[in-house]
Amino acid sequence: MRSGGMRKAWIIDFAERAFVVALAVPFMAAFLSYSTAHPYVLLLACMELATAVMILIRRPGEAATAPWPVFLAFAGTGFPLFVRPGGTGLIDPAAALSIMGVGATVSFLAKLFLNRSFGIIAANRGTKTGGPYRFVRHPMYAGYFVTHVGFVLANASAWNVGVYLIAWTLLVLRIREEEAMLLRDPAYRRFAERVRWRVVPGLY
Repeated sequence: MRSGGMRKAWIIDFAERAFVVALAVPFMAAFLSYSTAHPYVLLLACMELATAVMILIRRPGEAATAPWPVFLAFAGTGFPLFVRPGGTGLIDPAAALSIMGVGATVSFLAKLFLNRSFGIIAANRGTKTGGPYRFVRHPMYAGYFVTHVGFVLANASAWNVGVYLIAWTLLVLRIREEEAMLLRDPAYRRFAERVRWRVVPGLY
């Protein structure tokens, strides 16, 4: 039974790495095709490349193997990538790009503090409390949210709004699954008592 569990964990770990790399490839293709006309795509492509690299070098941890959290991890990671450049610009493009830049910076800093503890499937790889983790428990997701808002303000369409509404719903469900695992750890429980908010201070 233990051997079967280890084999399942290994398969999921391999699938996670392969999935993230597969996502990075089309986004780098988008970078080559649209970087001049669509700087938003360039920024998203760079974010996906950084994510793929950190997934490849990350260290293993006690990760979830149940179908539901694994589904949320893959769906929550992949779904936001269905947005497309185009639509109506609701604010100045430079302002939208600045908002995206702030979000990308926050999520990247969060990943740097995670170092090799980063992954898309819920796992206990140790509790981080420094840097952006002093303000919210999931600053990486906060950065994603800000980046998404900046993108949709520059590329407003029913399609993009619908994609992000579904993506944010998946994100909330994903956070709940992650916290259900992490709160088993006394260190994370103490961290959650100190840092009240998950993603948006004063709201969630």
